Amino acid sequence: MKPKKILFMGVSGSGKSLIGSLIAQKLAIPFYDGDDFHPEENVKKMRQGIPLSDADRHGWLTTLNQLFIDNDELVVACSALKKTYRDTLRLNNDDMTIVYLRGDFDTIWSRHQKRTDHYFNGEEMLRSQFETLVEPTADEAVFIDVSHQSEDVVDQVILALGGASNESV
Repeated sequence: MKPKKILFMGVSGSGKSLIGSLIAQKLAIPFYDGDDFHPEENVKKMRQGIPLSDADRHGWLTTLNQLFIDNDELVVACSALKKTYRDTLRLNNDDMTIVYLRGDFDTIWSRHQKRTDHYFNGEEMLRSQFETLVEPTADEAVFIDVSHQSEDVVDQVILALGGASNESV
């Protein structure tokens, strides 16, 4: 059985929104970008280059957890940088599959530099995410290398989720 509740996690710029939305299209299920659920106070902080605290993230993670609970099938993009954040997202969601989009700082920073009109920007904020990141364990998530082109990353995800690279998941 292929997963129907999928969380794409990783630091900002790892491709969560792009890859997550492409996978959701292949599965013909809804895609939600977790960033769209941040309260305005969080967005203001990030626009000013201020990293979010655990307290800032708590309500946001609870909202995303409810999104998982309320939907039988969905793909969500959310940084989920710490195990405690992932634990919050997993509450009452035992059937959630986590896909960790893993990349090194230089690869992801080069992507950030090409972004326009994104409220999350700045090398220090990205460094803060890498410092905060507690990578999941192999039994907690599927690891996907994001150093490749997006089409190749999508193929890797499809294979990891149990589908063939040339067919829909």
